Amino acid sequence: MKKILINQEPWQTRVAIIEEGKLQNVYFWAHAGNLLERCFLKGKITKVLPGIQTAFVEIGEEKSGFLHISEIDRELAINKMNGFFDSTDSTKKDHPKRQLPDISKILKENEDILVQVTKEPVNQKGAKLTTCYTLPGRFIVLMPNIPRIGTSKKIEKPEERARLKEIVFNSLPEGMGAIIRTCSEERTENEIKQDVNFLLETWNEIQAGLAKAVSPARIYQEISLPFQVIRDHLDDDIEVVIVDDADQQQELARYVKKIAPEHSTKIRQYAGTTPLFDFYKVEEQIAAALDHKVELKSGGSIVIEATEAMTVVDVNTGRFTGKSNLEDTIFKTNIEAAQEVVRQLKVRNIGGLIVIDFIDMSMSSNRQKLFSFFEKTLKEQDRFQSVVLRISEFGLVQMTRKRSGKTLSQQLTVNCHTCHGTGHTPSVQAQSYKVLQDVKRELDSDKTGKTITLKLNPQVFEYISNTEYDTLLNFEKLYDCKIVLESEKNLTIASFRIEK
Repeated sequence: MKKILINQEPWQTRVAIIEEGKLQNVYFWAHAGNLLERCFLKGKITKVLPGIQTAFVEIGEEKSGFLHISEIDRELAINKMNGFFDSTDSTKKDHPKRQLPDISKILKENEDILVQVTKEPVNQKGAKLTTCYTLPGRFIVLMPNIPRIGTSKKIEKPEERARLKEIVFNSLPEGMGAIIRTCSEERTENEIKQDVNFLLETWNEIQAGLAKAVSPARIYQEISLPFQVIRDHLDDDIEVVIVDDADQQQELARYVKKIAPEHSTKIRQYAGTTPLFDFYKVEEQIAAALDHKVELKSGGSIVIEATEAMTVVDVNTGRFTGKSNLEDTIFKTNIEAAQEVVRQLKVRNIGGLIVIDFIDMSMSSNRQKLFSFFEKTLKEQDRFQSVVLRISEFGLVQMTRKRSGKTLSQQLTVNCHTCHGTGHTPSVQAQSYKVLQDVKRELDSDKTGKTITLKLNPQVFEYISNTEYDTLLNFEKLYDCKIVLESEKNLTIASFRIEK
């Protein structure tokens, strides 16, 4: 059984999901941030640029949001474009969708429009907007203006897919659609309808707010992180939700009583004196998830490295020797590693292209067993969609996993100012030689006989003083100068200063 742990601080909210003491997912929300993603805004179109098929929309932020033609729902486009067709021309009137799309015939400057944010502003770019609205619920994602019903690919039984589609279709008003989520499988008709009705109420509130608001205005704010996690994860697999803030616990209890009353008794307040994340060892597991090496219980390990294009995972046997033979050792290590890789993908929020280098196995039957186990574990434990290719003869598995926001490393770390993200710093010897080379270059360019002061990292200072002292004496004689060495604790090995 799983537990949801919610740690509330004045500066930040953190939510962790653990299973048998192991961290499965972790989420962060900084209170100082102004979250825009999934918000509904009433904006005013300021510019329409047909050349790039984009409109810029004033939404009350520092940068205008941008709305590309691909993010405009078909119904809105057709309705707007009808106004540009001559009623005497039956060809144009009857077949507006055959016309080449032109954003200037859909949107006009200074008109108001309801938009939803799909991506937060980044650097100099404004928020990415859409009119293909979505409202996520427990079991479905409501699409208020897209009359299409889709079903999660993870729901495989045709009869279950048909049952769910029929329930959702009969529950929705005409012109609306939905995406049926994986967690809706085997849910009762009443549970599905309850979720649909809750989302329809929310959409009606958005419509009412739109009618009253003066642009630019925020119409609807996505619920905060704890409520999102409860909405997306609270099911029969969750044993308890533990909250370390009394007010937050009461708010969540009221929310759960409204959307999932059968789980309302699971929302409990933490009564311990040890910090919640310390008590459940979440803090140390978060720290471990930032390390590139993960130790396995058997003695093997996996190494995770992120590159620009992909994430690479390497599996090693380590000190695990097995009980019978080498093939047995390798197979058992690979099976344990496969399960741990799935957990690490979730905890670290790794998406995109992933290559896993399992230890090569000579028996094809073992490769097939490993592939089946890995694919099954992904399907059962990971909520995000993934595509996995079969294990190659070299033991490599190629897969893709849906991206969702920043990785754990991107959220909690920045590139090292010393190594600039390479993971390496110069050796003391190499850095010492670099210092001497730069001193020589400096003396060659300015033969004035001045005093030069070298401010060095203590280790570099020690090396040059003890090993290359004769080199400094030769410099002083050759260039008629004086060289002074100073040790500075604040300097890294890769840093030094030459002062004249």
